[in-house]
Amino acid sequence: MTTTESKEKAKSGWLNLLVDYGPLLIFFLVYKYYAPEEHNDAVGEVFAVVRGTVAFMVAAVIALAVSKWRLGKVSPMLLLSTALIVGFGSLTIFLHDPFFVQIKPTVVYLFFGIALLIGYWKGKALLKILLEAAFDGLNEEGWMKLSRNWGVFFLCLAGLNEVLRMTLDFGSWLAAKLWVFMPLSFLFTFTQIPMLLRHGLGDKGEEEAEHRIPPA
Repeated sequence: MTTTESKEKAKSGWLNLLVDYGPLLIFFLVYKYYAPEEHNDAVGEVFAVVRGTVAFMVAAVIALAVSKWRLGKVSPMLLLSTALIVGFGSLTIFLHDPFFVQIKPTVVYLFFGIALLIGYWKGKALLKILLEAAFDGLNEEGWMKLSRNWGVFFLCLAGLNEVLRMTLDFGSWLAAKLWVFMPLSFLFTFTQIPMLLRHGLGDKGEEEAEHRIPPA
């Protein structure tokens, strides 16, 4: 892989991170700005949630446009997530009920978890459709295992979101979305690296590099 390609991948990685988590961060900041100081102020809490939801929806649509503009594509996960943000966000605004904001992650995690595991059961690595460019050289067995593992992980996240939704107040749940779910996702991604390396990750890039280097 050339230096230019490495820089482009690094930029794309940061852009993907911003597109995926930027809207959630905007929601968190707007909610915290308008959140009432008194915990028993139900009206103020709903007002803060609605303001945050409006900002969340706008940021999600902008993130979708940026992904299309800068990366030239929109991933199915981002498309589904944005559609649910707009759909459940609209319900939150019209009904003044934070429930719809909190249930959205569960729906997303369940959808992708079940889809990946059904694909694995049928012998199809659906994750390859979404991430093929990010894992050069990974063989079919590696893709199957990665799809299975992420499918299980998504279901675990759905269960965790429901537990936190039912046991925490809205502000604490929102903080957990940033400080629990994000680190867990990164940690899980890193735990998959040894398995990916055993199944050919990077081999293609090394072979291409060998062809580019003239013999001594």
